[in-house]
Amino acid sequence: MTGINESREEIDRPTTRSICRAIGERLQQNLRPENSELPSDLRNLMDELRRQDRRN
Repeated sequence: MTGINESREEIDRPTTRSICRAIGERLQQNLRPENSELPSDLRNLMDELRRQDRRN
């Protein structure tokens, strides 16, 4: 039985970046605010953070 570590192949840097970028894009598409409603308490906290950011 072969373990995962025994048959490991290295992925080059450009391929790794491409994979990370693709995963990030997919997460952004699936986790957009309009796709997932935040609980009201969390939404209020986020609004407060935005107000504080504008003051600074």
